[in-house]
Parts: sequence; structure tokens; C-alpha cells
Amino acid sequence: MPPLTPSDIAPPFARYSHGFAVPPGSRLILTSGQLGQRADGVIPPSVEEQSAICFSNIDAILAAGGASAADTVKINAFVTDREFFAGYMAARDRWLAASGVRPASTLLIVGGFTRPEFLVEVEVIAAVAGSDTSPSRGSGG
Repeated sequence: MPPLTPSDIAPPFARYSHGFAVPPGSRLILTSGQLGQRADGVIPPSVEEQSAICFSNIDAILAAGGASAADTVKINAFVTDREFFAGYMAARDRWLAASGVRPASTLLIVGGFTRPEFLVEVEVIAAVAGSDTSPSRGSGG
């Protein structure tokens, strides 16, 4: 299966894909960790703003695979300080509010990311019911 790399978010920093759809039965969509950087390269200073960007990027990846937040079954999130839990969780809860889902979730404190201004990274796994194995795709990566 081709990678899911939407053209309307910042490209990957290294040799990886933003997401991947895996058939059969229910298709799984796995995202790479998303950082709080807008497509224009701006990285806001707050963890809540960065988290919102992470989830916006995840929305684009899921949409490219024919899914949405409602299909999310697992969230893995990483923050660089315990004080960032509340801001991250506020953004996550806003993202999940309309979907009505309560996916499995992991939140870890880590030592840092590729650049010191990044405060949070988020990845998700989504499962899409049905046998459609031809998701719409963004540009490949």
C-alpha cells in the first residue's frame, strides 16, 4: 500500500510516511508522530496550540485514508514535561468531542524531540470498517 502523505501539511523530516493504510477486513491507518508545526513552518509556543496542530495534521492523514477521528482506536502521545498534560488533553478532548469515541490512549513524558521548540508529538491508529481497499491518497512520500 502507498503511504499517506497529504500535501497540505509539512512534509516528513526524514525517511518515513505520515500514515499507512493496511487492509483486509477493517483497514488500519497508522500515523507517524505529528509535531506541532504548521504547514508554513510556524511552531507556536504553547503545548495546547502545538497539540491542536498535531490533531489537525492527523485529520488530514486520516481523511487521505478515507477515515476520520471517529475511526480512531489508539492514540499515543508524548510531551516533554508533566506540566504539558493539561494543554495536550484539552486539545485531544476537543478533537474527540464530535466523534463520540474514547480510543485507547497512552501519554508519556519524554526527554525531547528533533528540535527543542517541539513540546508534544501525537500518533494514532484508526480502523475503517468494510472491505474498501482503495483509500484516497495525498501525494506520496
